[in-house]
Amino acid sequence: MTQIPPQPGIMEIALYVSGDSRLAGRDEVLKLSSNENPLGCSDKARAAFTAATAELHRYPSTDHAALRRAIGEIHRLDPERIICGVGSDEVLQFVTQAYAGTGDEIITTEHGFSMYPILARMVGAVPVTVPEVERRIEVDAILAAVTARTKIVFIANPANPTGTMLTGDELQRLATGLPAHVILVHDGAYTEFAGDFDGGAALVDRHPNVVMTRTFSKIHGLGGLRIGWGYAARDIIDVLNRIRQPFNLSSAQMAAAEAAIRDTGFTARCADLNARMRERMRNSLIQMGVACDESFANFVLARFAGPDEAEAADAALREDGILVRRVAGYGLPAALRITVGDEDGCARVIDCLGRFMAARRAPE
Repeated sequence: MTQIPPQPGIMEIALYVSGDSRLAGRDEVLKLSSNENPLGCSDKARAAFTAATAELHRYPSTDHAALRRAIGEIHRLDPERIICGVGSDEVLQFVTQAYAGTGDEIITTEHGFSMYPILARMVGAVPVTVPEVERRIEVDAILAAVTARTKIVFIANPANPTGTMLTGDELQRLATGLPAHVILVHDGAYTEFAGDFDGGAALVDRHPNVVMTRTFSKIHGLGGLRIGWGYAARDIIDVLNRIRQPFNLSSAQMAAAEAAIRDTGFTARCADLNARMRERMRNSLIQMGVACDESFANFVLARFAGPDEAEAADAALREDGILVRRVAGYGLPAALRITVGDEDGCARVIDCLGRFMAARRAPE
């Protein structure tokens, strides 16, 4: 056994656990545990990825210029203020590595994405978790938790796993209320499912200490390729690029991502399907007696009467070959996070849970 100790905080990290993808004894399952796009990815992205295989012997571009230019054109952003990473998780890691260290504090929220505390401990920082109010981020709680040691505030908006969202005024109040020495990281992985929301881009333009992150894993359906990006002030992007590996993205990744973001018709079709099926799912859950907040993402959070009922509902879904996400680790033991699927997938979930709840509520 090695006698070399790891850096402070590393052994306090609980390993990240992804959503289940297999069920014993079943060859086919309906996987609604990882918030993946039920329509897959754009045909144009798939074709671009295939075409890129002809150049696999070539090193990729180190500056991601073509992909950054495409992102800039579609979202009307300055490509020089964009950085690309292996999923948005890598961009979040860049920010943490660059701006926090041993003894610093990083603020997260009660039901926030589980990667945030992991990133804090990775650099020896202390994760400070503040309460939410009815599964919504509470701006005043964040501002009250800021100290001289606070370096970063992480929020996901829309939030995972709750699906709730801050208003524009709340976001502005948070950014304005933070001192200049604190970076606000606005994780916008689910932006495209929230209507005309810009993911925090305007906030970045107004505040030099705000970083926006986005991903190709959700609406663009490229979770298997791991591609994300961030947008921030030029000086922050310059810092992050100094710790980014020069070949962190392959040519095939970048080709697929560029084609995906330029296929705006496919993106719009995915957003429209999600909005319709999300409303159907939420309304059906409420009608059968399962609490469900309005969601602005590509999933709903079904809240049951207690942990036992949530566990039983999960078992019933598994019996029908449907995988959803238990979220007890997020402080929500009585809830299940259910990805919004296509029409058939949503119908299967509604039918299964409808039968489960009817039997659960039937008089003995």
